[in-house]
Formats: sequence, C-alpha cells, structure tokens
Amino acid sequence: MDIRAGAVCVPAVLALLLTGCAADGGGPMATGDRLDGPAGAPALDVEVVVEDLELAWDVALTPAGTVLVTERAGRLLAHDERGTRKVAADLDDLFVGSEAGLMGLEVSPDFDRTREIFLCHATRTEDGGPRDVRVTRWRLDEDAAAAERTGTVVEGLPISSGRHSGCRLRFHPDGTLLVGTGDAAQGENPQDPDSLGGKTLRLRPDGTVPRDNPFADRDGPAAAVHTVGHRNVQGLAVQPGTGTVWSAEHGPGTDDEINVLEPGGNYGWDPVPGYDESVPMTDLEKHPDAVGAAWSSGRPTVALAGAVFLDGQQWGAWDGALAVAELKNTGVGVYRVEDAAVTGRTRMAELENEYGRLRSLTLDGEGALWVTTSNGGDDAVLRVTPRPPEG
Repeated sequence: MDIRAGAVCVPAVLALLLTGCAADGGGPMATGDRLDGPAGAPALDVEVVVEDLELAWDVALTPAGTVLVTERAGRLLAHDERGTRKVAADLDDLFVGSEAGLMGLEVSPDFDRTREIFLCHATRTEDGGPRDVRVTRWRLDEDAAAAERTGTVVEGLPISSGRHSGCRLRFHPDGTLLVGTGDAAQGENPQDPDSLGGKTLRLRPDGTVPRDNPFADRDGPAAAVHTVGHRNVQGLAVQPGTGTVWSAEHGPGTDDEINVLEPGGNYGWDPVPGYDESVPMTDLEKHPDAVGAAWSSGRPTVALAGAVFLDGQQWGAWDGALAVAELKNTGVGVYRVEDAAVTGRTRMAELENEYGRLRSLTLDGEGALWVTTSNGGDDAVLRVTPRPPEG
C-alpha cells in the first residue's frame, strides 16, 4: 500500500461525495443518505506524521502535543519534535490473538497534574492463553520515555479467541471513563446482566462506580454497566455542548450501527441459542423496548471503527458532524446529526481508498483530526486539517 509522506489534497468538489442508501442496502436513514453534500464542506490537507507502524490501534495527544500510539502487538509509542520512540511499559501479561492485544488509549483530562494515561488490553494466563480484557492506569514520565502501571480500573471483560474484544476508551466531560466492550463472540454475554461483554461501561478513573450509574445497585463489576445488548463497540464519541454519547458498532453480515447511548438502554443484540449471527442486530422481537439505531449500514457492512465529533469553525459545514472511521470501506464517513438523529452522510474524499483500513479518530486541542491506519504493515498516523478557504 502506498502511504505518502507530506500533504495530500483533492479538489473540494470531491469532498461532497456521498454514499447512497441504494448502494449499501438501506438502513433507517434513507432520506439522509441521498446526495445532499453540504455547501461549505472543507477541502482537507493530510500529513503522514508517524510511519512504519504495525496495526496501529489508537492515538491520543497529551496537552503539550506529544502523540501517543498503541500497536496491537504491544508497543506503546510516543512522537514529538525529538522523533518517534517506544515507551518502556511492562506489558508482560499481554495476550495477542485474533482481534485482541494492546488496543484503546486515553489521556487523563487531569494529565498536567497526574501524568496519567489509560490503556485497554487483553491479558494472558500463565500458560499463555487468553485470560480477560481490562483497563489499566499508567503514569507517563516527564520525557514520555517510560510508563509505570499504577492500577487496574476494571478487569474481567470476557475473552475467547480474541474475537470481538471491543476496547474503546473515551473520557466524558463529567470526568467518568467510558469503555466500549465486545461480546467475545459468546451469545449470552450481551444480555447477561453479570457479564461485562457486549456492553458500554462507565467508571471513575480510580475504578469506582458512580452513584448515578443506571445499575449502580448491582453487586460487583456489573454496577459499572452503562448500556447492554451490543455486539462489538469500536467507537465512542461525546457530542460537544450536549455531553451525549454516541457509539459505532460492528454488525454481523448486515447493519453496522451508530447508536445514541441512553443510560440503562438495551441495544438489542441477542444471538442465542449459540452464536447465531443471522438474527437482527437490534432484535425488536425479543426486546421490544430495545433502542433503535440512529443509523445502520444495511448490507454490506462497512466495519465502523473509531468515532469523534468534528468541532470548530475551520470545519465549515462539518462543524458539529460525527466522523466515523471505516475498516472495510477504507475511509471516513461524516454524519450530520440533529438531536439524536442522523440526517445526512458524506465522506472525506481525501482519505477515500488512499491509506487502506482506518481504525481510530481523535481530535486535538486545535481541532485537527488524527487518524490511525490498520493494515497490518506500513501503517501510519495521519493528521488531517481543513484547508483555509481561498481568498
């Protein structure tokens, strides 16, 4: 695959390219998917910032601008004006297999004081088999050369072969840490109130459970559950101004979903008996009160991944839109949202089929979009910025 250093630009008219509902088999937003690209959508510059990566999973920035990156095989990297280097971190208990390994990454909102970062990763047993998926807390040294593990936020997220490991992390403005989990390809997990699989979780950074969690009165780790009935949550995004949490989720053969997360909501994935992937992604027959998707792909799926809201006047007509990376369509979709509804969809033409599979999206303090590629080799971290209008 050709990863090109430097800036890449495409004429602005291509930024209005839309994917129509007829092409992807439908979904609840038939009208929103019609060709209606907004006037004023920006042309983009794309810079390759970090190269020669392998399955880069997540990217986050410290307040000082140091770029942190996780690779699924177990490397934590830092990049700044001194270049790119491996951060020394004891991950001897890491399990790598199928979709599992070193995955989600978040920087504490209080980083300037605490130097804390958070990692989501799979762990192994003494004989090398999979044990669980967990979120751990680390302190990064002043040079971003080493990180010390200082605690576990939550453990016991289920794992089987490593398939459907979820593992997206996102801080909410209220200071809580949100965790997207996968169902571990085990059919009972999404609806099992005692399982942390197929859920989103909400915890304080120290691992305690907020009193206003919807299931806070449950015993044990299940008190951390925020929503249930998910298949494999790959993206979490907090809407600026409202604090509403949106998720991006992998479907089986149909219906990748974008969901608006309602505390205590059931999103209807229930593939039992066994692990029956022919059932609806949101099964309203089994769960009539399940929360319907704000958008779904229909068939074929696009393998939704990381998500973030674009924020800032520099994004023009896309200011306030939800950007979602795609692993199958090898691009980024941009979803116009109003309240809890998706009302339109377009794509970032400059990223379309240029860099392969795209995994994670992060917005920095200046409003630039950071993207990881996930091709298994020659992967990169990209910085995407809207080009100022001419004149």
